[in-house]
Amino acid sequence: MKRLAILLFSLALPCAAAAADYTVRPELSRLGFTGTYQGAAFNGSFGQWTAAISYDPASLANSKFDVNVTLASAKTGDHDQDSALPGVDFFNVAKFPTAHFVTTGFHQDGAQVIADGQLTLHGVTRPLSLTVLFKSQGGAATLDVAGVLKRLDFGVGTGDYADTSVIGADVKVIAHLQLAPK
Repeated sequence: MKRLAILLFSLALPCAAAAADYTVRPELSRLGFTGTYQGAAFNGSFGQWTAAISYDPASLANSKFDVNVTLASAKTGDHDQDSALPGVDFFNVAKFPTAHFVTTGFHQDGAQVIADGQLTLHGVTRPLSLTVLFKSQGGAATLDVAGVLKRLDFGVGTGDYADTSVIGADVKVIAHLQLAPK
């Protein structure tokens, strides 16, 4: 009887520990950013990106985000900004065509879940933490994340654009993902 209980318990462990894998519905999702230029806020988004999401709020240790962003797909709606972003002073997409974020772990901060990870942007890898809001809706879910990075820490906006009184130092990264189960 004891051996049967141990066997049943060991079979149940992998099921309890696995996070659910999701597919992002890109037509209903957005990956964006907010910055400031001469004190005025501006918003932008990326049109091309992929995200591998495994998440379960009851199993944070087994959850993972892995996101790749095509930087040339950045759009703000302002012609001057949109033409400058891919250039050498900002993203330098000829040399660094993608950004990559991967989680290293998750933790609770009161009622808030925080995704800790590494962001590689412009050839520089640094830690980035994102707040996570996950809502399950049957088999589907929504995932909202937000965090702030210092653009100069990644070498984005150098030279004449390093003046943070013109282009703000902080860039808020935001995403709203509609998820479907795999």
